[in-house]
Amino acid sequence: MTVFKVSVSSSPHIRHNDTTSRIMLDVLIALVPALFCGILFFGLRALLLVFVSVASCVGFEYLWQKMLGKKVTTGDLTATVTGVLLGLNLPVTAPWWLPVIGAFFAIIIVKQMFGGVGFNFVNPAMAGRAFLLASWPVLMTAFVAPFTTGFAMTDVVTTATPLSIIKSGEGLEQLPKTLQMFLGSYSGCIGETSALALLLGGLYLLLRRVITPHIPVAFVGTVAVLSFLFTRGSMSAVDGLTYQVLGGGLLLGAIFMATDYVTSPMTAKGQLIMGIGCGLVTFLIRRFGGYPEGVTYGILLMNIATPLIDSWCRPKCFSARAKRR
Repeated sequence: MTVFKVSVSSSPHIRHNDTTSRIMLDVLIALVPALFCGILFFGLRALLLVFVSVASCVGFEYLWQKMLGKKVTTGDLTATVTGVLLGLNLPVTAPWWLPVIGAFFAIIIVKQMFGGVGFNFVNPAMAGRAFLLASWPVLMTAFVAPFTTGFAMTDVVTTATPLSIIKSGEGLEQLPKTLQMFLGSYSGCIGETSALALLLGGLYLLLRRVITPHIPVAFVGTVAVLSFLFTRGSMSAVDGLTYQVLGGGLLLGAIFMATDYVTSPMTAKGQLIMGIGCGLVTFLIRRFGGYPEGVTYGILLMNIATPLIDSWCRPKCFSARAKRR
């Protein structure tokens, strides 16, 4: 009889060469088109705000880990990604201290106090934006038209976003054309206006297999279907769908924040449920709430529901039998 000695290591038994820093670098590369368009439409002040946001996120993470004697993990680029996303979710009119406070809340309160990377229960950048929106709603909704801003921000006239116009039901003739919506030449946050740039970034992430299409497609698809079926006011169903999908932070949130590994379900079925849930909450807030945008709260609510979704969609163990009734 031949005896074979088998050495079994501890889990995980399936490994991949991808690292956190490699994945985060891909996300940063995918965000370059949106950042470029933000600078193109809103000027160099947009770059300044994003830079302050990134520097604050990285700085707060470094200081926290140094003070507690922990290993410094700023090299994994997770704080950098959080900073870029938070900066892209700001209006170009925001004062320089606003991203600093948002970065503190995102990194210290949401991320580090819960254990650091991999332990946050909601997306840090999205939570930072929600905190700023609740604390300084006027500053966070002071949007301006493209090509009208400079570093000084003097005599800047704010203007309504497409979703705000639709929400009020007045001045529909002021809505930008579909091509403007697709390219991004309209008022909004720094990184959310250009659908083309965001779709290019999303395509890059899909090709690199950093994300799967389940959450973005389910998220955007749910908003699109509901917007087509329940048109607001005198708008046609097609126009309602177009402005709801291309306007606001839907594409930015669906592609770059709802797909966060830590705060999204692990299975494909769970990701579809999360995407549909995000889309449903977003539509309900946009349609019936007092605020014209609901992407932030849609993602945060489904982040909180992720453990429950994972328990529903947990795959069965190999050779497991179903329980008898």
